[in-house]
Formats: sequence, C-alpha cells, structure tokens
Amino acid sequence: MARSYKDMLAEADALVTSVSVDEMAGRFRDESIVMVDIRDPRELEREGMIPGAFHAPRGMLEFWIDPESPYHRPRFAEARTYVFYCASGWRSLLATRLAQDMGLEARNLREGFSGWQKAGLPVGEKPAGRR
Repeated sequence: MARSYKDMLAEADALVTSVSVDEMAGRFRDESIVMVDIRDPRELEREGMIPGAFHAPRGMLEFWIDPESPYHRPRFAEARTYVFYCASGWRSLLATRLAQDMGLEARNLREGFSGWQKAGLPVGEKPAGRR
C-alpha cells in the first residue's frame, strides 16, 4: 500500500530538527544561517519573503544541492546551517529531510512563512536572488 502524505510528514518530523519562528526571529540575519524559501515564485510575488532569504524552488532542490549536478548552486556548498521554509511548514519539512539526507546541516521553520508574518517579523518584497 502506498504511503500517504501524512505518513511522510510524520516520518520526516521524527527525523528532522525544526526551529520555531520565535527561535529564528533574532537569528535570521546570522551569517552562519541561510534561510531557504522553497515556495512557488507566485507565492513570493504575492506575499514577499524573509529578508535575505535564498529562493530555491522545491522541485529543483535535489539538483541544486548535489555538487555533481549540472544545476548545482554553490550556495548549497557553504558550511552553514540551512533553515528551509514554505507557507505552513509541510513542504519545508519534506525538503529539510531531503537536504539532511544529502548531507546538509538543515532545519525546518516549523510555522513557515505564515507564522513569520503572524509574528510581525520583517518581510521583503522580492527574492534576494539565486546565488
């Protein structure tokens, strides 16, 4: 029988370290951390993103993280902690698990961008770019 998305989320949640919006509020500009927004570009245009975050579409993560891939992004080769986020924390939970499996020091922003906005934290208008 196929696994449901709920099974996949529960499995990832057991293996991934998540951080709260409160924990990241004072650390999102820390040079040792890279905030990674995996939301769709339309979401970014509509809602903005965390200032300084790096946009990496969820569908390209495997290719951007792997240094052997022709699509590799050097940003993922830096010795930093990567904090992945989406709107609510579900997509980023799965993305964080993938990133950890691929060898990154990765965390999931538990409440996602929605929680970030609800907390009244800074929001930028445009992606910082694909560095």
